[in-house]
Amino acid sequence: MTENMVECPLERTSLASLDQKLAMAKRCSHEGVVAGAKAAIVASIAAAVPTLTSVRMLPWARAHLNHTAQALIISTVAGATYFIVADKTVLASARRNSFRHLG
Repeated sequence: MTENMVECPLERTSLASLDQKLAMAKRCSHEGVVAGAKAAIVASIAAAVPTLTSVRMLPWARAHLNHTAQALIISTVAGATYFIVADKTVLASARRNSFRHLG
């Protein structure tokens, strides 16, 4: 039965369009990963400096923030920054590409 079926030109076009959309989605997600990683590095440094400084200078911080707490503060800031920036980058890229293909 499948030998007698002729491929419709519309199906060929939709497969090409699907491949193009898949490539665009991969590019958008890669942009998001790169932007998120860069932002996470900057946020780690921005969070580490005041955290480590406060542990050295403030008696309360020295008494209550052990190494695990310090690492948790810094990694939470880095993780949150990564996901927020990656999400915003993917959405902006998808929005930009959808407007480009509208007209």
